[in-house]
Amino acid sequence: MPELPEVETVRRALVPAMEDRHISDAFIGRPDLRWPLPPRLGERLTGRRVGPLSRRGKFLLLPLDGGETMLMHLGMSGSVRIHDQRPETGLHDHMILEMQGGIRPQWIVFNDPRRFGWIDLFEGETHPMLADMGPEPLGNSFSAASLSTALDRRTGPIKTALLNQQIVAGIGNIYACEALFGAGLSPRRRAGTICGGRAERLVAAIRSVLQRAIEDGGTSLRDHVQPGGEIGYFVQRLSVYGREGEACHQCDSVIKTITQSGRSSFYCPTCQR
Repeated sequence: MPELPEVETVRRALVPAMEDRHISDAFIGRPDLRWPLPPRLGERLTGRRVGPLSRRGKFLLLPLDGGETMLMHLGMSGSVRIHDQRPETGLHDHMILEMQGGIRPQWIVFNDPRRFGWIDLFEGETHPMLADMGPEPLGNSFSAASLSTALDRRTGPIKTALLNQQIVAGIGNIYACEALFGAGLSPRRRAGTICGGRAERLVAAIRSVLQRAIEDGGTSLRDHVQPGGEIGYFVQRLSVYGREGEACHQCDSVIKTITQSGRSSFYCPTCQR
């Protein structure tokens, strides 16, 4: 599933193609993805001007003139591509937007083979899906103190806690594993013990791994590609994720994996305590 770095990469690529431009035509290929799409979605998008794009956790937000905002989630296999010419409609191309108002028209294609993605329109300041989300890990409200408070008295493992979007927004399995390695913390460690120096190390590691992943265009393992078609090169810098049985880059111990809440946790048994 695309995580914060992948979604942020998409947002940055879409800015010059969509911001302050209007949607001259909208193709909607089916009435539903993970959930039903808004009624008359193509009709409601056509003619609208797009404002400044933003991101909240793993969600993209595209404000439209008239007060509505389009909310997009890429799901498990969703991707967004930018074309300079009108593309042929593929089997899994569920939304195609023709953008006018720039130097040349461009087409934005949302593709999702597994259809776990989601598109919605809403009015007001926030959407119910965003209402209870935790702080942005790259924002000023995320700190060692705020993380310690959120984790206080939690008896479950820290790896599982990091995947809870109410604790911190946008982190998924890949970057939780990588951040815990960077902080030297075992994925088994009880979340409530993350305070003081441990919390400081973990916050710093989360920020570092996310920033480096954004710079590299995210991580391409199966489905993620950047809107221009490039892969995400952070896959070449993974320290533990997907490296079960390989040597740790820091100590030469063998990377191991365990299953936590149905997800694989990769870690170094020597470097992480």
